[in-house]
Amino acid sequence: MNYLFYIPLGRFAPTLLAAISAAVFILGAVATTKAEGLSYSGLTVSAIQRTITGKVVGATDSLPLTGVSVAVKETSRGTTTDENGHFSIEASEGEVLVFSYLGYKRQEINVGNQPVLDVVLASDDAETLDEVVVVGYGTQRRKEVTSAVATVRAEDFNAGGARSPLDLIQGKVAGLSITRTQGNNPNSSAAIQLRGITSITGSRAPLIVIDGIPGGSLDLLQQDDIESFDVLKDGSAAAIYGTRANAGVILITTKKGREGPPRFDYSTYMQREVVDRKPDFLTAADFRDLIAQGLINSDQDFGASTDLYEELIDRQNMSHYHNFAASGGSANTNYRASIFFNDAKGIAKQSNREQWGGRININQRGLQDRLSLQVNLAANLSKSNLLGGGFNNSDDPNARITSTGADFEQAVQRNPTAPIYNEDGTFLETQGYNNYNPVSRLANRIAERNQQVFSGDARLTLDIVEGLSATAFGSYVRNNFNDRFYRSTNDWEQREASEWQGMAYAAKWNDLSWIQTFESTIDYNTTFASDHSFTALLGYSYQYGTTERFNVNNNGFTTDGFLDWNLGAGSAIQNTALPRPGMGSFKDDNTLVAFFGRVNYAYQGKYMVQAILRREGSSRFGANHKWGNFPSVSAGWTLSEEPFLQDVPQINELKLRVGYGVTGNQGIPNYQSLLTLGTGGVYPQEGVYYQTYGPSRNPNPNLRWEQKAEWNFGLDFALFNNRISGALDVYDRETKDLLYNYNAQQPAFVRDLIYTNVGSIRNYGVELQLSAVAIQRDDFRWNIDFAGNTNANKLTKLSSELFQANWLEFGGLPSPGNLGNAIRLEEGGAIGNFYGKRFAGFTDDGEWLFFKADGSTGSASDMNENDLTVIGNGVPKYNASLSNTFVYKNFDLTIFFRGKFGFDILNTQDLYFGNKRWLPNNLLRSAITTHNQLNDDPQYSDYYIERGDFVKLDNLTLGYTFPFNSSYVRNMRIYITGRNIATITGYSGIDPELQDTGFETGIDTRGFYPRTQSWALGLIVGF
Repeated sequence: MNYLFYIPLGRFAPTLLAAISAAVFILGAVATTKAEGLSYSGLTVSAIQRTITGKVVGATDSLPLTGVSVAVKETSRGTTTDENGHFSIEASEGEVLVFSYLGYKRQEINVGNQPVLDVVLASDDAETLDEVVVVGYGTQRRKEVTSAVATVRAEDFNAGGARSPLDLIQGKVAGLSITRTQGNNPNSSAAIQLRGITSITGSRAPLIVIDGIPGGSLDLLQQDDIESFDVLKDGSAAAIYGTRANAGVILITTKKGREGPPRFDYSTYMQREVVDRKPDFLTAADFRDLIAQGLINSDQDFGASTDLYEELIDRQNMSHYHNFAASGGSANTNYRASIFFNDAKGIAKQSNREQWGGRININQRGLQDRLSLQVNLAANLSKSNLLGGGFNNSDDPNARITSTGADFEQAVQRNPTAPIYNEDGTFLETQGYNNYNPVSRLANRIAERNQQVFSGDARLTLDIVEGLSATAFGSYVRNNFNDRFYRSTNDWEQREASEWQGMAYAAKWNDLSWIQTFESTIDYNTTFASDHSFTALLGYSYQYGTTERFNVNNNGFTTDGFLDWNLGAGSAIQNTALPRPGMGSFKDDNTLVAFFGRVNYAYQGKYMVQAILRREGSSRFGANHKWGNFPSVSAGWTLSEEPFLQDVPQINELKLRVGYGVTGNQGIPNYQSLLTLGTGGVYPQEGVYYQTYGPSRNPNPNLRWEQKAEWNFGLDFALFNNRISGALDVYDRETKDLLYNYNAQQPAFVRDLIYTNVGSIRNYGVELQLSAVAIQRDDFRWNIDFAGNTNANKLTKLSSELFQANWLEFGGLPSPGNLGNAIRLEEGGAIGNFYGKRFAGFTDDGEWLFFKADGSTGSASDMNENDLTVIGNGVPKYNASLSNTFVYKNFDLTIFFRGKFGFDILNTQDLYFGNKRWLPNNLLRSAITTHNQLNDDPQYSDYYIERGDFVKLDNLTLGYTFPFNSSYVRNMRIYITGRNIATITGYSGIDPELQDTGFETGIDTRGFYPRTQSWALGLIVGF
């Protein structure tokens, strides 16, 4: 059977496909020649094979080693040790067994007549330092890395069900902030930020690179398919990715095929979500007490006792995940293939995501091991119910996928004496301010997303001569989703008294995006005069991406029989008394081209230097600044190799690092430098109305990169026979030429705003990564891992002579009250400053008093702009995590703590719902306890600013590994994991872990998705 594998690579496709075809032809010819050469006449004598069993332990502690590679030399026979260090392999007398394991010396043993082997592997400190680290377009030995690079491998991932692949490393990397702002909502993504904020309007999240694909899709990753994360934290490491590396780079490597016998691995878990903390709002009995006190009119008692929060919670949620992988093959041809199914249920009703798909990796070597081909294919098909919690009917695809939290806002504020249903079975709608019945919305609306994500890549590497190789890499990533939204004729918003006149509404969106990449590199490495090591890389990169969107909506549907599958049946097309139907389409694209190089030199393994230069051009920037240069240089000095430290037994490794690098940011919308046209009004000509067009933006041919220059000073260490190891980094970075829309003088400019480079931001901080073996005995081991950092951000420049801005504001507070914005960013000020009034107490009548600039006090109406000041900051100054892993015989226990400190929270829920003026809407209990004295309209001030410091018992995992020594089952482990188990905090709100990325930090919004504890029972089996 013949298969055709096609990756569209634009004008580079013929070249790459021709190279692959030629390689396949040569491989076939070589294979045929070898096969023919094996045919001969004569007597063949086969040695008798028998089963050799044994156990492998470490020399230092005599503990069994799991996963040791056991292979028969110069054959394809091999196996690995199980959790108890046992192995079983077929071998003949006279053959050689090879035992190899990372961190231990390789050992070869001749097979004699012994049926059982007990093998002791000696520790190899040098091999531990030779751990391979992915650094972008290649790898380096850990001991030779001169930049700030953090690595997290599969065995160190956070256990339990991960809603996002990034959940696996939350809290594991110092300086990397990963926050799930909507808890365990299966349709939300994680907010990520590395070493603080680096842009006002551009990309602020690290570049994701998956198996060499820049901008790879996280949807294509399942937790059991990931081998490791490598985080390029500083500019000297990230400069190899140039214009996309301002916010750092996260390199994700998936599991690949390996030489060895066929293996099957199955992983599964069942997970349940339970509410972590419920808002303390008034019950129906409490509400009736307020009626009895005369604070609420008696006509607001509707006779029922309803807990709307409970009505919106899916107490029967149960998520389950399955991943089955097969791998194996010879040294020349090996593979790994996996399939998965993931049904993730949220705590909110009608909030879930169902995914299924798979991943295939095939590796082929030939031409006497000079030519290698690696192919990866991945797919993810998913269906999401977006309705639960509140759906955002927006043309922004990111807004649609994220819950508004408005349904649970209703659960706090809706009258608890109001029933869900009328006596006739219809839904009861209360008429208070901002009121609706969310249960009715769940029954009468549809909000779904169907998504398909595909990825294919191929890498062809030719070893030309000793030390010189060339690689061609091509990839194609395609993401397509269709969203649908429907409000039925029974929906309250569509009622007859509304503009919809009792008829239904439907909307559809279609989004398609794809990225094609071609990259070629030449690598050279050599060692001369025994002391000098030299490696060099030259490369070319081309990436083209495009997005296409289409949306349409209509109304006037007199029946729900067709739902949204017959949009043309809506009568609004003809009936002008109904809201107008809508239709839109959109397409944009961008191209990125780069030439890059890297040089590494090491002398005697003690002195190392690295230099990088990337020259990159982007279609997104102005005609005068299409290209930019991004250099970096870093150096390392291994002090522990010096004579004055070699005799110090307590020091196993001590290395100083220093690096400087420049990176860029091209993560802005397309066409911002160009004069683009937009629609205007219509004009009549001979009875026909024609659409007009005019400039929609001012052109800016000088639009250029945002550039970040960063210094990093680091210290890597391993002490006391490697019992304590880690890294300390100190950095200082400044991002210049920040892009923002400034006022433009008219004339000469046509429009009133221009997108241009003016400002700058400075970040500096300290990071500490620490690992320790606290106890290591025969049957017991205790490992400790710590990650902590401190970071400060400051806007150092906002205005220039031509373009002025007094300040920027963020965090608009909702109605009622017209309270303005909560956060102000001024030149010279810190990121995340809350800016407002200072609370001075209450009058005898419960009205607000605030401090004025001169120290006197006044009411809210007495305050002016000069009286406002910085009243808090929502960006955590310190982040820390502590992981404790205990192993006793076959049991293992992990206790993981995570915390954030030195920041404030604006309790917006208390600001509105903790005020009796919100009546007759329901209130938080704090309105009649903590804030009982208050009898005035809501006001924003430091009265509602609280300390947000917290420590979470974030992960608790107990596991047991079964002692198998079977020809069918290789290993088996069962575990139970709890996540977000307990929170220690002084914050009075639901959860102190809020968004701490971007500019709207530390605001606890009125709408919310419930925070949960997650409990998972999992099983891992190897066959």
